[in-house]
Amino acid sequence: MNIKLKSDESLTWILYDISKDKGRRHVVKACKEAGLYRVQKSVFLGTVKHNRLDELSMQIEDHIDPETDRVYIFPMCAMDFRKVILQGQVFDSALVTDKVRSLFL
Repeated sequence: MNIKLKSDESLTWILYDISKDKGRRHVVKACKEAGLYRVQKSVFLGTVKHNRLDELSMQIEDHIDPETDRVYIFPMCAMDFRKVILQGQVFDSALVTDKVRSLFL
């Protein structure tokens, strides 16, 4: 994998389990607007500028119920991303774009 990141970017995974449709729709919209790509139904991946990541985190926090919902945001440097291990049927091909697939090939 040859991943090139700018010094102000990180590869970011966002995983979520959100109980209400409205909150889930807001999170999906925020992730897409941030330029992330859907990898699975509740998983997004992409490059995000560091200052945009803080903004995205606050947007998500505004639309979830902290008592019932879970959101995990994992920023990674390119070196850590190269260590990702994929096994089995890695991605839902109906959801994943070619850009995300190219990150793993």
